[in-house]
Amino acid sequence: MPVCSRTKLDMEDQVEVVARAFVEHYYNLFDSNRASLSSLYQPSSILSFEGQSIIGADQIQQKLSGLPFGQCQHFISTIDSQPSAVARSIIVFVTGSLKLLDEEHPLKFSQMFQLIPTLDGTLFVQNDIFRLNYA
Repeated sequence: MPVCSRTKLDMEDQVEVVARAFVEHYYNLFDSNRASLSSLYQPSSILSFEGQSIIGADQIQQKLSGLPFGQCQHFISTIDSQPSAVARSIIVFVTGSLKLLDEEHPLKFSQMFQLIPTLDGTLFVQNDIFRLNYA
């Protein structure tokens, strides 16, 4: 295999590994300790939640903590990821179901994240778009 192709494959594998680890971490926090999600955002972060735009880690945390349901459980169906144009950043697209504690039927959802590296090398959520899928 040519060096160029092998390097591209290695990068795609790394992006996928990071994306999957992020998704597992994000939804575990959402389901068990929603207030701690604020650590994944920065003051410049933007959340579009069902068409409503929220800017900043504190405001995003308030929105997510103030959702009109308590306990929930996410079931992930698909995770797609790509390297982004910003150096070492990743686009992650997730589909799945959200099961609320007192609801019989789970809700289908889609969510997209853009993960951007910080100066210390960790990633934060710069962009987050969430939609329920009504079919």
